[in-house]
Amino acid sequence: MSCGDRIHQIRNPEGLLTRYSLMSERQILQPSAAHPITITPTGAHVTVRVGGEVIAETDSALSLQESTYPAVQYIPVADVAERYLRRSDTSTYCPFKGEASYYDVALGQDGEQSTVADVIWTYEQPYPAVAAIAGHVAFYADKADVSISN
Repeated sequence: MSCGDRIHQIRNPEGLLTRYSLMSERQILQPSAAHPITITPTGAHVTVRVGGEVIAETDSALSLQESTYPAVQYIPVADVAERYLRRSDTSTYCPFKGEASYYDVALGQDGEQSTVADVIWTYEQPYPAVAAIAGHVAFYADKADVSISN
């Protein structure tokens, strides 16, 4: 990458530490044999809890497998309880998937709310190679309990 010494490290939505440089145009990479990405229907019931509250339930999840990283469940946004969601100012970039935006989850009622920051990410306009995840969200495994049952 060019741009001299302006190299930074960020954590992408899957929690992977990535080095990048500040460039006027972002690099777009295609999945390959060296870095495969597959998206398949999960084929099971997926329930997502944050702080013990059910935030999402679906039978229509997609499983995204990227390289050697653990599979990530992408849930249709229509199957997420919107009342818990608060859009975050956070955004990140993945050269394989595009720009991700984030949501906090607000739990509790009547002034006793607690917020779990940046629990959810979504690629609202994913790159063509992963277009199937448009309209879906994913949850950080260390902030949410994602369970898959048959």
